[in-house]
Order: sequence, then structure tokens, then C-alpha cells
Amino acid sequence: MALFHFSVTQVKRSVGQSAIASAAYRAGEKLYREYYGEVSDYTRKKGVVTADILLPPQAPAEYKDRQTLWNTAEKAERGKNAQLAYSFDIALQNEFSLDENIALARQFLSEHLLSRGMVIDYAIHEPDTEDGGIPNPHFHALCPIRPIDENGKWGMKQHRVYELDEGGDRIRDEAGNYVFNAVPTTDWGSPETLEAWRQAWAEICNTKFAEKGLDCRIDNRSYARQGIDLIPTKHEGPTVRAMEAKGIRTEKGELNRWIRATNKLIREAKQKIAALFSLLKEVKVELAKPREPTLIELLNAELTERNAGAWSNRAKVGNLKNASALRSYLTAHNLTTVDDLMDYMRTLDAKIDSLKAASKSKSERIKEVDDLLRMTEYYAEGKPVYNKMNSIKFKGGREKYQHENEAVLRRFYMAQQKLKPFLSSEGKLPITPWRKELASLKQEYEALQIEMKPIYAEVKQLWTIRYTAERDWINSAGKISPRLKNMSRSFDSVLVSEVISFR
Repeated sequence: MALFHFSVTQVKRSVGQSAIASAAYRAGEKLYREYYGEVSDYTRKKGVVTADILLPPQAPAEYKDRQTLWNTAEKAERGKNAQLAYSFDIALQNEFSLDENIALARQFLSEHLLSRGMVIDYAIHEPDTEDGGIPNPHFHALCPIRPIDENGKWGMKQHRVYELDEGGDRIRDEAGNYVFNAVPTTDWGSPETLEAWRQAWAEICNTKFAEKGLDCRIDNRSYARQGIDLIPTKHEGPTVRAMEAKGIRTEKGELNRWIRATNKLIREAKQKIAALFSLLKEVKVELAKPREPTLIELLNAELTERNAGAWSNRAKVGNLKNASALRSYLTAHNLTTVDDLMDYMRTLDAKIDSLKAASKSKSERIKEVDDLLRMTEYYAEGKPVYNKMNSIKFKGGREKYQHENEAVLRRFYMAQQKLKPFLSSEGKLPITPWRKELASLKQEYEALQIEMKPIYAEVKQLWTIRYTAERDWINSAGKISPRLKNMSRSFDSVLVSEVISFR
């Protein structure tokens, strides 16, 4: 199944991250970090297919060595909260061979990043799927945020643009300092550039799909921007997919199953309503008589015609029961004319839109609360480790302990950053309220799905009425347009299974 996933984040010292450690992990190598005096060893990491470094013409040749590149990049950043690198995480396609995916990754990196003067350290990953999980080929790319100037030296990430008064002189603030704005020296971090990159990757993959004669395509736009009335699922990641493949049901997996079930009901109901609207509009054009026949009249005419051709009394009784059920439905809902039916379908369509909006709102909040609770677990796991590390007096011992617990501390720093706005003055988090809210949201989400099912059943009932009365609607017009004939024929094959299952 074609998949679009393209995310760009930053590697930051402020949350305990290191460019050397990130590069070692992605390449599956052992690298020494001069800034921290530590070693990052990921030589046991599986699934790394290939890793390489792409350099612009002005970059020193020694930067082809991964350890040299990232140690010099980290030395150029002196601030304790420095932003070190852009980290790209991009999904490859299961429809392509490994060689094709590698070629597409290199094409994208060369045409859209290297051409901008960016240094690129990339790695292709294809995790093992021996447990029967869905393959998850992807590639990572690390690019220093600081550009390299024409002399092969690390350049400035930003420059000052001073604010001027009407006379063209610099403006001072209350402390007597000149007022300025920090302007990036490149466009690498702008939203417009990110959007251009995402679109370029989608176009490269879609060109390959077309070249191979495949119908699937990917789209860099969100559902909302594509005009698709569906609720987006939550990205699961390789760990969750591996657990689900082994039969272990996860929170993200459950949420995505709920979302997919809701999307299926919404999609099918909307499709049926749209098809019904299309047909009824055609029928109204064709019915050029002063008075349109009522729906009951059309159903009665259909019953008469069916019983005239029935082979047995049993068949006649069955036709009578079906017609009676449909008449009861129309009477109960006060549906007399074709216009009444169309108006009623509009109300159902509006209900579906309302339920979809409510479902989307609930699912988004579920994701937020679920992420917050996951952060609390990281925080609780890492807090004692963090405290112990700070209690070690000697630098060597402290750095050794930090290296041994690098993963736990990284998660702790991330959680600390995200949970900071929710910490009370006593340093407590609203974990119990979050858990209660999450349980309540899940119940509400399930209730919305339950509410959706009878509406969907009603749409199917209306579909059945349309099928039963279609012949008489057309005959009432006295003539049949070629377009309506073709529409009737094309609908028949789709409707037969629906009608049989409903009757």
C-alpha cells in the first residue's frame, strides 16, 4: 500500500540530543563524541542497508568521514541550547525494489538538498519483518543547520537586520542597545521550503508509480487540504506495528482501528448519498409532467409489475412483504415525493458531517492525552536516573553514567520539555484527570460510532427504495434519455448485492 510519511525535526542540545549519537544510530556505527568525551556504539543495530555522505563542492573532503563531519559540526555550535542538525525521516514504498528505493532516495537528496548546498548524511533502513509484519523501508538524513561557506568553513546560521527610524538611523531600546531581528542565512528551515520538499518527494514517487504502470499514488497534502472528509489515523511507528503483528493490541492500534471503521462508514454513506442525489436530479429532469407520481404510487406500480411476472404465490407474498416494509418506512418518515426523499437525504448527510466532526475532535484529543500520558511514563522513568546522574560528583563517573543511560535520559528531557506547562507549583502532574479523560473520550468515541451505524443502515434502506422504484420513475417520464439509460445499467451491478442483503 502506497504510503506518504515525511517529517523533519531538529537535533537539539537543549533536550540532551547529540548529532554524533544521532548519526551513529542511523548509520549503525560506533562514533566518538568529542564534545561529551563519550562513545556512541550502535554497531549491533539491525536493518541498516546502506549509509553514505553527500557533500557540496565547497565542503572539505575529510567530511566524508562521519566522525570528523559531526564532531566539527558540533564544535561550531558553542551554545548549550544549540540547534545542531535537521533530521529527515521519510517512508520508502513497498511497491518498489530495494535498489529502486535507494535510487529514489539519492535522487531526492541530490536534487533538492545537495543542490541547496546542504551536507547530507543519510542511511537506508529496512527493518526485519520475519514475524509477518508489514515491511517498513525508510530512510533518514541528517543535515547540519549551519551552512558551509565558499572557503569550506562553517558559516553563520543567521545575521542581524537592524530596525531603522524614518531617518535611516538604528533604533535603540530602553537599555540603549540597538534593536534588531535575527534573519536566517538560508531558507532551509522555512515552512515553504519544507512544503516544497514534501511535494517534490511525492512527485518523485508518483512518477515511479506511473513508470511501473501502478495505479497507486501518494499525496503530501493533509486530508483537509485534499478536500477528503476523513479522520486521519495516528502514525504508529515500527515498534507499534511489530507489536500488532505479534497479536499484541496497542493503544495506537485500537485508536486507528476505530478511526478506520468510522472512516469506512462515512465514506460508504457519503458515496451512496451522492449517487442517490445524482440519480434523483436526473429523474427530476426527465419527469416533465404537471404532477410527479408519489413514492407510494411508484412502489405500488412496481409491486403490480413484479406480481404479474411472479411464478408462484410464495414469490407474490415475498414481494408484498417487501413493498409493505418500504411503504411503512416512507409513511413513518413522511416521505411522499421525490423532493421529500432528497430533503431527507440532506438531513442524513448533515448528520454524518456532524458525527464526523465530533469523531475527529475526539480522536485528536485522544491522541493529545495519550501522548501526554506517554510523556509522564518517560518522565517517571527518567527522573531518578537524572537525579542520580547529577548526584555523581566526579565528571568521568557522571559522563559514564550518562552514556549508559542515554536513551532513558533523552526520553526524560523530551518529556520534561512537553510536560513543563502542566506542572503545578508543587511539581505534580494531572495524571489521574488525564486518565479519566482518556477513558471518557474513548467511551464517547465508541458511542459516536454506534450512533453512526443506524444512519448508515438508513442510507442503505433509501438505496433499496431507489432501486425498487427506479423502473417506474423512468417509465413515468414517457421517454428515457441515453444518459439515464446508461446510469440505470451501471447502477444495477452495484446495487444487486446491497438489495439482496437487505431484503
